[in-house]
Amino acid sequence: MAFAANSKTRKIVDYLAEGRTLTSAQADARFGIKNMSATMSTIRDTVEAYGNWEVTKDTAKNGSTKYGIVRA
Repeated sequence: MAFAANSKTRKIVDYLAEGRTLTSAQADARFGIKNMSATMSTIRDTVEAYGNWEVTKDTAKNGSTKYGIVRA
């Protein structure tokens, strides 16, 4: 994937690639991401470009959106 090794975006991709999910609040607390929707849009454009990965979006128990990525 084409993200700088120590970038916040790369850290999120690595985290999600382990099968985990993140909400906006969790992304802000763990990685300092203020606009998770925009970050996930960037990630989606990159990881889905070759059909290897798919970004998932679901609703958490508290009603917030949680994002993940899975191998396609």
